Amino acid sequence: MAEIINLRAARKAKARAEKETEADENRARFGRPRQEQMSTEATRDMQDRKLDAHRVDSAGEDAEGVDPEGSGGAA
Repeated sequence: MAEIINLRAARKAKARAEKETEADENRARFGRPRQEQMSTEATRDMQDRKLDAHRVDSAGEDAEGVDPEGSGGAA
């Protein structure tokens, strides 16, 4: 025989579990001391600047008159 379940209770249990998951995520995101948040933000900014410094910029080639389509000037 199949087990009889109360659908209302099952929906409420599922909603409680989802709220608990969201609360855990929010605790991890917002439940840190300000100094730790600032440290994490500074580290992230430093990593972004380092990545941008190593970025290859292809816009300089277009500005020098190089045709991006490679048609050789023949129209």
